Amino acid sequence: MHKMKRSFASILFLLSSSSSCVNGFHLPQRTSIPHSSVHTSLQAKDGAKESKEDNKAMQFLRKVGRVGGAANMDFANAMGLDESPSGGTKSSYHEDGFKNVRKSKAAYTSCTTSGIIDDMTEPFPFTSSGTQWLGITDKVMGGVSTGSLSRENIKGKDCNVLRGKVSTANNGGFIQMATDLALDPSVDVYVDAEGFDGIELEVYTEGTDVEEKFNIHLRNPACDRQNSAYRATTAVRPGSWATVRLPWDAFEGYGPGPDVTPFVPLLRRLGIVSIGKEKEVVLAVGRIGFYNVI
Repeated sequence: MHKMKRSFASILFLLSSSSSCVNGFHLPQRTSIPHSSVHTSLQAKDGAKESKEDNKAMQFLRKVGRVGGAANMDFANAMGLDESPSGGTKSSYHEDGFKNVRKSKAAYTSCTTSGIIDDMTEPFPFTSSGTQWLGITDKVMGGVSTGSLSRENIKGKDCNVLRGKVSTANNGGFIQMATDLALDPSVDVYVDAEGFDGIELEVYTEGTDVEEKFNIHLRNPACDRQNSAYRATTAVRPGSWATVRLPWDAFEGYGPGPDVTPFVPLLRRLGIVSIGKEKEVVLAVGRIGFYNVI
């Protein structure tokens, strides 16, 4: 029992010492002790047998992404590829630690029941439909674009704000915020939005162009590759909030699968993307959901 308590304490210590940024979206820094020194001090104190137990603890922490791998990359809550697989952390980092925890699934309403994907009423990074926002860049595929994703208030409206710099160097060229759409992926990873006519969102941008362009990317069962998606491009005047509607027929297939498959709104993931042009990005999204033409 004493050894079990000691091993559990090791896990808690390692959790508190894990990196404060994941895959490139920067988070507020907090003081931490390198994992190598943590492991060394435990081994010196408790001997080889205790070290073996701590190695098991480290393996568990790597498996859940708390240390090593994604936990030590540059972007917070990011996957790295434009249309990356589902995943992400289940807590949001704040200056006073990991405090925002997802409520039970029963506390949320599915986006296809309410028509709302996110109205920004839940604490960041969670959506009001029970999923989670992620920040994604081209870095893992060799690109050098950088960015951050945060919850802010712009001109009186709570919103997610994607800030960063898109670079087309090294065959890169995008940053995005994205969320899966299914409330309970253990039941079904897709949501059926056939009863709606398209996507509607409130958006705000900053920039020097007369209109600032951005994309909405959707993934459905035809998107069996990480670079596959259905894309729609729109533009808004910078400096003020605008409401944008994108009907389903505005989405065109890119990549293996979608390039030969007509679009159907059986959806897994939605991404809001600045792509294809070198630029400084300030892209804010308020309410986002589905709409019907009356």
